[in-house]
Amino acid sequence: MANDQIFDIIIIGGGPIGLACAIEAKNAGLSSLVIEKGSFVHSLYNYPANMTFFSTSEKLEIGNIPFVSNNPKPTRNEALEYYRRAVIAYQLNINLFEEVLNVNKEAGLFNVTSVKHIYQSHNIVIATGFYDIPYLLHVKGENLKKVTHYYKDPSFYAFQKVLVVGANNSAVDAALETWRKGATVTMIIRDTTVGRRVKYWVKPDIENRINEGSIKAYFNSTVSEIKDHEVLINTPDGTISIPNDFVIAATGYQPNISFLQQLGIAIEDTANKTPFYTAETHESNIVGIYLAGVICGGMDTHSLFIENSREHAALIVKDILKKSLIQ
Repeated sequence: MANDQIFDIIIIGGGPIGLACAIEAKNAGLSSLVIEKGSFVHSLYNYPANMTFFSTSEKLEIGNIPFVSNNPKPTRNEALEYYRRAVIAYQLNINLFEEVLNVNKEAGLFNVTSVKHIYQSHNIVIATGFYDIPYLLHVKGENLKKVTHYYKDPSFYAFQKVLVVGANNSAVDAALETWRKGATVTMIIRDTTVGRRVKYWVKPDIENRINEGSIKAYFNSTVSEIKDHEVLINTPDGTISIPNDFVIAATGYQPNISFLQQLGIAIEDTANKTPFYTAETHESNIVGIYLAGVICGGMDTHSLFIENSREHAALIVKDILKKSLIQ
């Protein structure tokens, strides 16, 4: 089913950076449509319920709308409400729960095929983030229902035997929160210490809990196999078995690089899978397709955040306006 309107910009991805692009387009008098395959700001929604940002609230602002928080560091719930109000304030055009399947160019216009419609646009912005594809453990039993890559609420794990795989912020938060709800928590860490990126106000907490024995941690270790009531762990002293009810695999996430490749966007660095784009405009090797947000970093998902990729929106819209003036 085709949509009659031809948009100036279609933005694929409805996270904070996608919304920032839509706001910048609106301020420039350009028509836009945001298409998001999941719920509103889907990546933030999937964050743990009690998650606290590393950034302060003003660094998460878009569209010059003040982000007022009750805390020194804003929470997930505050961010969800802030971005919801930003959409209302700017009356953004956004379609949720609508996955984009393909984008192709014909007669100077992009045809964007989703699960519901075919849309047309002069320009495309891809702001798909990186939170949809988890890094798998690739071990037997990973598909059991007791295993999750998306930890949400610690109360679910109260009084259970919980194994947390990983050593960065998500893993540390899951370990501390579930332990405080009465879970027996074991961490599996493949390195010698907890991650260097762990939030500075949390790092002493997890280290103290490990040192006092409240949370058991196996360093230089990996999961060998997950069974219904136990997990086998490879440790420096050999393979051991521990009783287990639930596994939280906080192993991180990766961007959908295959979608970029499907559209013909060049990948510069085969190891890091960094997509090609011009730094001054964020235009890819395909004229009229732009990249915004963390997707620009390829597999290096720790170099770009909301606070340092908000500016992508202004660069993209500036280039689109410049091209329209030339034409």
